[in-house]
Amino acid sequence: MPLTEGYRIVKESREVRFVIGQPPELRIRARYTLENSGNGDLDIVDVSFPDERFFGRKHLRVEVDGREATPANPPPGYRQEAARSTFRIPFDPPWTRKQSRELLIEYSLSSPEDSGARITVSEDSFHLGSRGWSPRPEPPNHPFAGYPSRPDRTIFSVRVPERFRLLARGTLARRVRSGDEIEYRFELRKQDLPPFVAAGRYVESSSKHTSGDGVFWTLEPLAQDPSGAVAQITAVWNVLQTDFGPLDRNIGAPHVLEAPGLHEHITGEAGPAAAPFPGGALINPAALALGLDSDEFLERVTHALAHDWFGDQIFAAPDAALGMGEGLPEYATIVVETARKGDAGRRRLVAEYLREYDEARRRATETPLAITMMSDPPEERRIALAKAPLFYVALEDACGPRQMRDGLQHLVTLLRGQQANYSSLRSALEQSSGRDLAKLFRVWLNDMDVPQDFRRRYEGAAGIAEK
Repeated sequence: MPLTEGYRIVKESREVRFVIGQPPELRIRARYTLENSGNGDLDIVDVSFPDERFFGRKHLRVEVDGREATPANPPPGYRQEAARSTFRIPFDPPWTRKQSRELLIEYSLSSPEDSGARITVSEDSFHLGSRGWSPRPEPPNHPFAGYPSRPDRTIFSVRVPERFRLLARGTLARRVRSGDEIEYRFELRKQDLPPFVAAGRYVESSSKHTSGDGVFWTLEPLAQDPSGAVAQITAVWNVLQTDFGPLDRNIGAPHVLEAPGLHEHITGEAGPAAAPFPGGALINPAALALGLDSDEFLERVTHALAHDWFGDQIFAAPDAALGMGEGLPEYATIVVETARKGDAGRRRLVAEYLREYDEARRRATETPLAITMMSDPPEERRIALAKAPLFYVALEDACGPRQMRDGLQHLVTLLRGQQANYSSLRSALEQSSGRDLAKLFRVWLNDMDVPQDFRRRYEGAAGIAEK
């Protein structure tokens, strides 16, 4: 006899359809067969949806067993994530034990003003990241109720115009033409990470490339020869895989996709921008204009690619979204620069972060890294964004480079698809290094300024940065 209320997902499918219009939109459809597997009847099921502010969600429609149901707001104080809103789906009559229910959910998404890592939608391209855009059935509001178990296989379908190129999570099971559209049907296993999709009327940079090489997809042919950038991005990808572990077996190479209207994914500002999506990086035309072989372009793409490990494979807890969620990808750029240019490259970047940190502190009052949030004022965020990668450099100095990489690789493997925080990070690094890191974490996360011993260690790096 089950100990509490609960249900399981017996069958599940999700569909994304790109619809041309003014504005263009994505139509989302999710179907579930649910079975009451708990110890009592259920009157409602809570389902969380993408927030209107972040995804432009509209036209929500729900059916239960073929009859339209009206979603209701949950009571005040119900827990919600920043990018989601929750509604209650009523059952009339109540859902009895061992009985099944068919649930259909439909809504549309359009690109909001701060197009970034969550979603972009334009006339010729779109993408959805791996979190936030899909409905998520929640457990009953009971202290011992767990999330509903999922089926061994989920169908994920994407319908796009026939000329679109497409990347998505899962194993391609079928490709069917319907009029001027093509439906791609993917199978997702229970252990797979959440689905993503990126597609558009793209031109590939080269039809001849070695397996595993980076690929550019742009809306017009590139004016600049991309071979040098492809080689550098492929090398970045290989360093990240070597140091932080292999990714999804179906992601064979990094893709760099043009996304018009993309804003900087941290600040939401216009100008050159790169944002992550699983298996690659999105770039806007302003980023392309930097030059494919420029250091700034490569650093932006590297940071975005690093989010595949520190953002998709694992994701940071809300209170660590800045310090870990952005600090670890920035640290990854230091790892890549060390592989490319040795200790001189590493010290140059350390010097740049130190200079950015000191300049930011002259403009605002510092708050502890441990409590600085992505929602804090830009001036405070800027201080923390410069300090976070220095924290990981200090950890690397204490643990040793190989032990640092091993610990992070262990963290990514152990918590795949789960939330990570500073405690889990410290545990992984102490295990790999055999060091007690309590004081180092306490000082860097809670104290103001950068420790003086760290400054002395890298005091000569400022000269390298100026060269």
